[in-house]
Amino acid sequence: MDTPVRLGRFGEEEARRELEGRGYRIVTGNYACRGGEVDLVAWDADTLVFVEVKTRSSLSRGLPREAVTPRKQRRLLAAAQHYCHHHTSGQGDPALSPPVRFDVVEVVMRRGRLAGVEVIPDAFRVQV
Repeated sequence: MDTPVRLGRFGEEEARRELEGRGYRIVTGNYACRGGEVDLVAWDADTLVFVEVKTRSSLSRGLPREAVTPRKQRRLLAAAQHYCHHHTSGQGDPALSPPVRFDVVEVVMRRGRLAGVEVIPDAFRVQV
């Protein structure tokens, strides 16, 4: 992996494979709106899941999940709110919207090879 963009794309594909293997149904990737973005949107049974994928080729700067800072969480929330308003039957009405969860997927590379993928369900909580 010679660029951060290639590393990120590789991580997202590995995350997608892992989530699908666990029964998630991926709806879309790289959903962006003004003020926010999310790597993957998926269904896990009847729960709408917004997934942030963090890929690292080294743990020298900490675990990938540590990069999901409060600022990043706010951007994920903005994307989730936009998505729910425009793409769910609730159309922004919380009483009609599906349950929502935020997961983080860590993808770790070592010496150019996949070293591990960890799914962290319900990694943080915010009100959608």
